[in-house]
Amino acid sequence: MVERDEKVTRQFFFKDCRPLFASIIRHVFTYKVDYDEFVNEFYLYLMENEAHRLRQFQGRSSIYQWMKVVAIRYFVAKRDSMIDMEPREPLSNEPEASYDKSGAISAAIDVRRLLGMMPNKRHVYVLQRLLLDDAEPKEVAEELQVTVDNLYNIKKRAMAALTQMVLFETGKYEKEICK
Repeated sequence: MVERDEKVTRQFFFKDCRPLFASIIRHVFTYKVDYDEFVNEFYLYLMENEAHRLRQFQGRSSIYQWMKVVAIRYFVAKRDSMIDMEPREPLSNEPEASYDKSGAISAAIDVRRLLGMMPNKRHVYVLQRLLLDDAEPKEVAEELQVTVDNLYNIKKRAMAALTQMVLFETGKYEKEICK
């Protein structure tokens, strides 16, 4: 694969890994994802920077187990960073009418669930107002009676706390899938 042999790459990603990737798609996404687009994006991710990520495989597990962990981590992070991209554009081979907002709604519910788990309610408020409500920073700073600079510091700490919580949740999810 690193040598970019098209025949070997196609066999591995589109045939050998199909059951693995289909399972990941079912478990990670709450909306329709085209298999070919999933594979193409994952392949590009692995091959970035002269196949840096792919070269990290050290043989301590099977290539399939390694691919599973890397793909889950990548697509969970990608899915979570795309939450605000509502409405999702239909895939090119997907009829316009088949799109519904259930995936975006499910993602928003996941974000709200994670925010509800955060112990620092000030962090929750800042993330809610800035990211979900799309409020202006100056407005939120006034609401909290802090400077805009201080608000950005609060947001930075809140994002760090949320990231740690998401990584913890992702770890629990990976353990569940790997059983």
